[in-house]
Amino acid sequence: MEGDESDELIMDLEALIGRPREEFNIFPAERAAIFGEMEIEYTVPGYEGKVVDLSQHPDGLMIGHALKTARFRRCRAERVFVIEKDAIFNRFIEERVYKKYKAILISTSGQAPRAARYLIRRLHDELGLPIYIFTDGDVYGMHIAGVIIFGSANSAHIRQLHTPDAKWIGVWATDIVKYDLPSEPFSERDMKRLEELMRDPRYQAMPWRRELEKFREIRRKSELEAFSRYGLSYIVDEYLKEKMEEFLPLESRR
Repeated sequence: MEGDESDELIMDLEALIGRPREEFNIFPAERAAIFGEMEIEYTVPGYEGKVVDLSQHPDGLMIGHALKTARFRRCRAERVFVIEKDAIFNRFIEERVYKKYKAILISTSGQAPRAARYLIRRLHDELGLPIYIFTDGDVYGMHIAGVIIFGSANSAHIRQLHTPDAKWIGVWATDIVKYDLPSEPFSERDMKRLEELMRDPRYQAMPWRRELEKFREIRRKSELEAFSRYGLSYIVDEYLKEKMEEFLPLESRR
């Protein structure tokens, strides 16, 4: 059986019984990583009771089945930053963002794998940590954030795989203009995806609608790395600082 066929059968089974494939010991390939001042305790057979300090893995620890089901122990973090790009994840570690903002850092390496989305939901529900998502400034980055918040079309029925309270806080289309970021013109494929998202009812609230309309207006896209035009530390010292000044006051209202 081809991979696509088997995956479709697994998705049909999930939808039929309303349970994730991981409960049948079917685990997709994972590539996300996590870093921060937190200890976890494994619960999988053969490693029960093993404690790992996430801050002792400078490249981040891979988020697989064993980690996503681990018990949370000591946690000094007050929030979670989910980052689309490995390069920015590494930059945040080097700039000690985890200490400056008391944050758990998660790299999704593109579209967030299932184990990462499951872990993000657990960090929010079990530890009460607010979730902030950073993606490239384009419609695909917007959709990456949307999958974490709303769920994917294939797994929307599995509540453990999305976190409705998570916030997408950049890179927005308005950020491209505000920070005068290096950018590229939208391709036909980008414009087609933009129109699809503009018709999607999940993207009608703010800031989604506003940013979609701005993307349509400027027809340009930018990457998280574009902030390096102002220096390697600018994304942390200025951009992240301004975003947190905007969103941190909202945490006190939760």
